[in-house]
Amino acid sequence: MEWHITDAQSLAIIDQEIGEHSLSPSEYEIVRQVIYATADFEYKNLVRFSEQALQAGASALAARTTVVVDVPTVQAAIFPKVCDTFANPIYCGVDAITRPQKGKTQAAWGIETLAKRYPEAIFVIGESQPALATLVDLIEVEEVKPALVIGAPAGFIDNDVIKSRLHDSQIPHIRVDGRKGNAIAASAIFNALVSLAWQAYGN
Repeated sequence: MEWHITDAQSLAIIDQEIGEHSLSPSEYEIVRQVIYATADFEYKNLVRFSEQALQAGASALAARTTVVVDVPTVQAAIFPKVCDTFANPIYCGVDAITRPQKGKTQAAWGIETLAKRYPEAIFVIGESQPALATLVDLIEVEEVKPALVIGAPAGFIDNDVIKSRLHDSQIPHIRVDGRKGNAIAASAIFNALVSLAWQAYGN
């Protein structure tokens, strides 16, 4: 990322305004980057980390684990950071070749196809709630065991239920609780994690 003085000034404002928190330094950096990308301080209380999520994610990145995303927006947002660091392969659910199916969205069918092909991948779900639900279904029946799941789609119907099931799955994950979320938040979480992992493993 090419930094400008306004970037540093914006991060300083976030540091001033964010107030008290119980986040670890690494968790704080991820939440800080989400707030920076969205200008929404509510994410301070919405981004949740499972136990060992950061360690598992960083180790998987360093091992060049495949990354699977739901939509091209996420793929485009994370591609430059990945190329500059660990060069993990990235595949997109919407672009996966699947037979025409009824009952699920294209992103959900694509995630199912790619999850069965790469069951231990890192999954970044930023827009498609059905794709996250499909992934959680596969986790619950033990067809896949992702290295890390980043779940941040927005939604009004059953969004909390799906994210609660992700929480209960014991899979390392970072999620955005509640109705909020989007590809920007998911990408910011992932890119911040890549930066942290690169500091730990890249040199």
